[in-house]
Amino acid sequence: MKQESYQVIYDRACERKGGERALETLLAKPLSPARLQRIPDDRYLAELTRKVFQSGFVWRVVDQKWQDFEEVFWGFDIEKLLMMPDDMLERKATDPKIIRHLRKVWSIRDNALMISDVAREHGSFGQFIAQWPEENIVGLWMYLKKHGSRLGGNTGPYALRAIGKDSFLLTRDIEGYFRAMKIIDGSVSSQKSLKAIQGFFNQLHDSSGRSYTELSQLLAFGVGENRVQAEVTN
Repeated sequence: MKQESYQVIYDRACERKGGERALETLLAKPLSPARLQRIPDDRYLAELTRKVFQSGFVWRVVDQKWQDFEEVFWGFDIEKLLMMPDDMLERKATDPKIIRHLRKVWSIRDNALMISDVAREHGSFGQFIAQWPEENIVGLWMYLKKHGSRLGGNTGPYALRAIGKDSFLLTRDIEGYFRAMKIIDGSVSSQKSLKAIQGFFNQLHDSSGRSYTELSQLLAFGVGENRVQAEVTN
């Protein structure tokens, strides 16, 4: 099936969100590479950790406990976490101030090690993220899954979006769109599907000049049941 044009996707999102002005107020924009480079590595680890704990759990509860997470794990200081012995890590996993999940707590130190290794090679983890080409963002997802801990599925992509890296997401609405349009027919996480989806967004990006973040949102706004409209004042 022929790929829908950017204008068709944009017009449908406008219709569902109350018009162009209303739609534009809903679109989040990614950070520039320069700003991504300036984010300290501990903040990258913090966001990866937040998304690991939010995976399969109530996001609001994680957010409510987040200041305690920051305190228990020393503000996600990479060097301190890498020096932490196993018994201390296990004790922290039992701290009632945080969400007690041993395997997820173990992932904090594992991901600190990944960030440290990347920073040694690229100057900082932020520089590595900033320089990764968006036209192969699925490659970055695969990197995080392979070299990090518990960053597969949507966890890594959601963390990147939260940090501000220009990236699309594979939400249920977007996955449903790709299946309805016959762009994918197997697992959404297969290499074949990811290549097709990346190609779809690359074409939209080239034809519209929009960021992958905006395009992902526009696509989601035009499908599914998300008919909430923005309020626009005169």
